[in-house]
Amino acid sequence: MTNEQKKKLQQQLWNIADELRGKMAADEFRDYILGFIFFKYLSEKMRIYADNLLQQDNVAFIMLDEATDQGRNMLDAIRKEAVTQIGYFLKPSELFSALAERGTNGEFILQDLVNVLDNIESSTRGTESEEDFISLFEDMDLGNSKLGRSEQDKNDLIARVLTHLDKIDFELANSESDVLGDAYE
Repeated sequence: MTNEQKKKLQQQLWNIADELRGKMAADEFRDYILGFIFFKYLSEKMRIYADNLLQQDNVAFIMLDEATDQGRNMLDAIRKEAVTQIGYFLKPSELFSALAERGTNGEFILQDLVNVLDNIESSTRGTESEEDFISLFEDMDLGNSKLGRSEQDKNDLIARVLTHLDKIDFELANSESDVLGDAYE
């Protein structure tokens, strides 16, 4: 990771800390930040894996239409491969970037985010990776009153946090980069 990328990472993490500061203790917002970072990591890994599978079809994973028979058939095939190879599955609409974009556009995403985090874990049930994903996001209580008084307040805060994180390029295709480790530090 270049110094420029580290600065950008640090700036976005600082922005997130600013959003959460005063609402909860540092160890509490660390759980949220790390949980969202890991969700972003899993999403990017899923997108890259699926894009590689779809490369011969000249289709980007994010562009699959989940509402059509063809899209659902492709997603079923990708799901089988992904759960076997990377241990979990996310649909294009469940990717971090898709939820962050919706939140940035003012949509209510809080319940969808809860469902997606549950779906990550449930996609692993009955597989070799199930143990690795049990209670993975349990420290992220998105109903916590510290995130806001109303559901809309919580949603707005979470949308801002996702927007900040969405600006970070994890560079998963670059084997030299360890943005996840750098973010944790």
